[in-house]
Amino acid sequence: MRIVAFNGSPRKGGNTSRYIDAALEPIRNKGHEAEKVQIGGHMVRGCTACLNCRKTGDGRCIYDDDPMNSWIEAMKKADAIIIASPVYFSDMTPEVKALIDRAGYALRGMAENPLTRKIGAGIAVARRAGHTHTLMSINQFFFINDMVVPGSSYWNVGIARAIGDAEADEEGLKTMRRLGENICWLLEKLG
Repeated sequence: MRIVAFNGSPRKGGNTSRYIDAALEPIRNKGHEAEKVQIGGHMVRGCTACLNCRKTGDGRCIYDDDPMNSWIEAMKKADAIIIASPVYFSDMTPEVKALIDRAGYALRGMAENPLTRKIGAGIAVARRAGHTHTLMSINQFFFINDMVVPGSSYWNVGIARAIGDAEADEEGLKTMRRLGENICWLLEKLG
């Protein structure tokens, strides 16, 4: 099975990346293919609601001047998708919002939505607050796309600020590892 995890943090080796790694650990240990895609820090445009993707129905955004279409393609090929974001002013990063909006329009414009019944899991990382809202915002993308959303032993959130703080968040890392285990379990049940 193939799992793709999108890191919405502009800090490539930061805390969000560490929580993703914790979730991917049991997935890789089970022999599944897992890819982490760095989207944070890329200059991407938001959706302009031009509706060209709906006219073509090919599951691609008309704007091809950023990596968005390659990210959408990775979603199409994946059996499970993780989208992770640090909290920026009580919500996801702009790159994650662009991914959700543009991928959502493009993929829902196809004759059959390729995300239907795939697994989708959000991860939110905050220094103090805003993670619940951010996690719900990400999960809404999965819900509207007819996806199966696993939970964990706690909400899929991490508490960290400075790079490296995630290492001290034992409960958060344990929660992410359990999330990975639950994704594996679901892959086996749905496979």
